[in-house]
Amino acid sequence: MSFMPWNQKFELGIAEIDEQHRNLVKLTNALHDEIIANGSRGAALGEILESLVDYTHNHFIAEEMLMETIHYVETVEHKSEHNRFTAKVLDLLTRYESGEPVALEVLEFLKLWLIHHICRVDRAYLPYFKRHTATASNDATGAANEPMGERA
Repeated sequence: MSFMPWNQKFELGIAEIDEQHRNLVKLTNALHDEIIANGSRGAALGEILESLVDYTHNHFIAEEMLMETIHYVETVEHKSEHNRFTAKVLDLLTRYESGEPVALEVLEFLKLWLIHHICRVDRAYLPYFKRHTATASNDATGAANEPMGERA
């Protein structure tokens, strides 16, 4: 059984974001497996931490672009949460690289943060996403049904 099994409650219904969240959970589980297999100073631990930093950075960019596209009113606050996460993970990575035993702190932080962020913070922009996709779909359908000469 994995440390943090994927759960349907993590799914937002946005394929790209759900896949990225799955990968973040996989990286968290890989970190856990490395700690179990090789202890808190295993050689691969630093690589996994760096992968988490890189992957979350790219995920945050994609998510923030989506929020801007859908005109999510809490984009600034959401970005602030992303920035706090990034600062914390970078701090943990720096502490790890200086020899401090942070492995268990990292695992606990990631698990709690991912569950909270996906299930509460990310879920908050879903109504905006659904409205935006419904509006875009209606606009496309309306344009497709107009006679060629009536389009602006």
